[in-house]
Amino acid sequence: MDFAKMHGLGNDFVVVDGFREKLVVEHLSDIALKLCDRHFGIGADGLILVLSSRVSNVRMRMFNPDGSEAEMCGNGIRCVGKFVYERGICRDNPLSVETLAGTKTLKLNIEGGLVASARVDMGRPILQRSEIPMIGQGHMERVIGEPIKVGGKRFEATCVSMGNPHCAIFVDDVDNFPAEKIGPLIENHRLFPRRTNVEFIQVLNPKEIRVRVWERGAGITLASGTCGSASVVAAALNNLTSKRVTVHLPGGDLFIEWLGDDRVMMTGPAVEVFTGKIEL
Repeated sequence: MDFAKMHGLGNDFVVVDGFREKLVVEHLSDIALKLCDRHFGIGADGLILVLSSRVSNVRMRMFNPDGSEAEMCGNGIRCVGKFVYERGICRDNPLSVETLAGTKTLKLNIEGGLVASARVDMGRPILQRSEIPMIGQGHMERVIGEPIKVGGKRFEATCVSMGNPHCAIFVDDVDNFPAEKIGPLIENHRLFPRRTNVEFIQVLNPKEIRVRVWERGAGITLASGTCGSASVVAAALNNLTSKRVTVHLPGGDLFIEWLGDDRVMMTGPAVEVFTGKIEL
């Protein structure tokens, strides 16, 4: 199977052209487990398939390293835009991509015939408790600063869906916070029936935040587009920042805008590292 290794701010993926490679649908979870293994496979935070679509230019399926399928991946979708454009699969710009979280539109930034970055319409954040989804009373209410207890400690959680569930925790010193310990406890907390992504956020000023990410099904990653988007929504809901914020992640920076029409726009780079072949 031919593949490309790509990343968005160090959040890395094995990307496969589903127009050419015919993979057995029932085996995709097992294939993701094999390919994402950093010791016995290629190594990645996820497997992405680029497929045909009846409603968009292309369709994207993304599988986590544990074999579970994600509804949406912000860094991954920018890689899809680069992959599709540079291989001539589709040269439309803007480009529409079908995901399990709905159709997303990308405006590609082309430099020297190559895609350097993309601005992605991430859609409207979902704030109602039951739609995140999250268990508890007040199913149509927002979850802002709600107490959550894990590991014998109490935190205040602000939760949102960007097509996939997110739980934001604000901390004073994100670099020294035990995200590796607390992240999986929140991911698998009984409040989240589909588990959740977790963001640990340090507010630097009204226009900048620093974030560490624990991704559902992947663990600690260098960056996440949906997590960056959810972090800005959560910070704005708590009146800690403006709605146009630079998000500093371990792998680099994203620029997130929560616009007046309620849509969230994410801008960031996409990089192709290498291509190769692997026996399945």
